[in-house]
Amino acid sequence: MSLLFPAVFFAFGAIVASFVGVLAGRLNTGQSFLVGRSRCDACGMTLTSLMLVPIVSYVAYGGRAHCCGARLSPLSPATELLLGALFTLSYFQLGFSTALPFMFLSLAILMALVLYDLWHQILPTPLLIAFVLVSALTGFLLASSPGEFYMSIFVALLIGGSLALIHFLSRGRAMGFADAPFAFGLSLLAGPAAFSGFIFSFWIGAVIGIVILLKRPRGSRMGGEVPFAPFLAAGFLLAYFTQWNLLVYIAVLH
Repeated sequence: MSLLFPAVFFAFGAIVASFVGVLAGRLNTGQSFLVGRSRCDACGMTLTSLMLVPIVSYVAYGGRAHCCGARLSPLSPATELLLGALFTLSYFQLGFSTALPFMFLSLAILMALVLYDLWHQILPTPLLIAFVLVSALTGFLLASSPGEFYMSIFVALLIGGSLALIHFLSRGRAMGFADAPFAFGLSLLAGPAAFSGFIFSFWIGAVIGIVILLKRPRGSRMGGEVPFAPFLAAGFLLAYFTQWNLLVYIAVLH
């Protein structure tokens, strides 16, 4: 198989991730993400195009700002690598299908939501609505039949409803209400793999939670909020791209 198209989609995903980072960083700040040059967070200098090449610039400058030498966060190149990889996997999974560009758009909005949640511990409503709508369209195009899509909606309602119930029963202490529509959109995107993705999300969250507990200073208390959206995204994407179906494994064990 030619490596041309996978390389092109990887590069495209990395470029989109760079734009998504700007979108998530400027959203609700009064700054436009469509106009205005990017600036160094440390010294405020306007960045040139060569300083903004996804992944390459970070590696070439040794993880430091070329203008002032300040250490850069590895989050930007990590998201560029991740979205590039997800675009490539989507191409391998879907080929040149009608659903492919909508899958790309779903993943880009998903990345913006996860980044915003990591920075602010909240999911912005406009992005959340856009994600649910685009994911619904993507899920419809991916479904093998109308019946399968209707079943995906039913499962998505169950998953989203369960998270909303957890929110109300815990009075918002266990998770935010926005996680419910977020999981609803992820379920529509994952389709038949939604249930597995839901379980994987809690497993991933549990593992990360244990790691955080083990690394905290002795005698200190667990403090601060841990956003759940990244765990949901990781679980559902893992289930979708691997197509691991826990229901099948459970049936085999019985």
